[in-house]
Amino acid sequence: MGKPAAPPAGGADVVTPPGPRVSGRGPLTGAEIAAYVVSAAVWAPSVHNTQPWWFATEGAGIALYADAGRQLNVADPGGREMMMSCGAALFTAKLALRSLGYVVESQVLPDPAEPLLVARLRWRRQAAPAAFELRLFRQVTRRRTHRGGFEPVPVPEELLAVLRQGAARDGAAIRVASDEGSRAALAAVVEMAERVQRSDNAYLRELAAWAPPPGRLTLDGVSPSSYPAHAERTSPDFPGRDFARGHGWGLPASSPAGATRYAGIACLLTTRTDTPADWVNAGHALQRVLLTAASYGAAAALHSQPVEVGWLREIIRVQLGDGSYPQLVFRLGNVIQSAISVRRPLSSVLVGAAS
Repeated sequence: MGKPAAPPAGGADVVTPPGPRVSGRGPLTGAEIAAYVVSAAVWAPSVHNTQPWWFATEGAGIALYADAGRQLNVADPGGREMMMSCGAALFTAKLALRSLGYVVESQVLPDPAEPLLVARLRWRRQAAPAAFELRLFRQVTRRRTHRGGFEPVPVPEELLAVLRQGAARDGAAIRVASDEGSRAALAAVVEMAERVQRSDNAYLRELAAWAPPPGRLTLDGVSPSSYPAHAERTSPDFPGRDFARGHGWGLPASSPAGATRYAGIACLLTTRTDTPADWVNAGHALQRVLLTAASYGAAAALHSQPVEVGWLREIIRVQLGDGSYPQLVFRLGNVIQSAISVRRPLSSVLVGAAS
């Protein structure tokens, strides 16, 4: 069975958000299942909303590929974040199959000769989905990445335990900055990473390419409808990326000017080793974390800056990660304001297998 030689070209159709299976009709065809699954998978998070993936139907299965043309060559030269993004899409695809009542068979990085082939999925047996799987699936199109501070409302006490257990299932770990010193240390490395990257002209050009100004219609990248127009200070301060580049684009402030907002619960997502398989697993764990948090009414703010700067990532690994490899810094909390995200059309990400 051959594989498509390149990602599909874009089309004019729009992605249909995943919905419940239509009752009272016959079994879905393989093509219908693939379209349903991929329509869900594209809602996974990705760095700068690059959506660095594409899918190919393979008979009664789907192959997930990383799209190297969407890799951030400056911020992510090794492709670690690209593979994490694909891992998040993989988790979502599995969840979509479970929502249809299929038992998922998956192979991660099945062919060493094809490093961009992230996974293959098959569905040959059926079993009713668990309640928690359906609960997570309902969050797929509702979940949004938050950028800024949180409301001073605590997240449910049991959430962190549930998140830790879920990440462990994916070969990852969540380390919570539970005291003032560790929170300040994580905030400091995020701030230092922002300073380093803002002094890098190549990085700034890459950031601008994925953060278009208002009025430019795109189906990827970071839309002005998904970040605050002005930076929100938190305590301790976890600065976000300057997607507006000083132009004041973005959402209006949700708090008075100059107010300091709650930073939320600061966490570190880590893996014991640092191979491409670990990166996929970390993305798998991340999407599980984000959907689970959303099902509890919590939002997440993601900070990839410090793990994009090699020497800062090493500091985190040695001093804050207990020798484990940091894959992402993130914060959990509650928000009122909701951002809007965009996704590419199905025809841009799904093709049939070549003969």
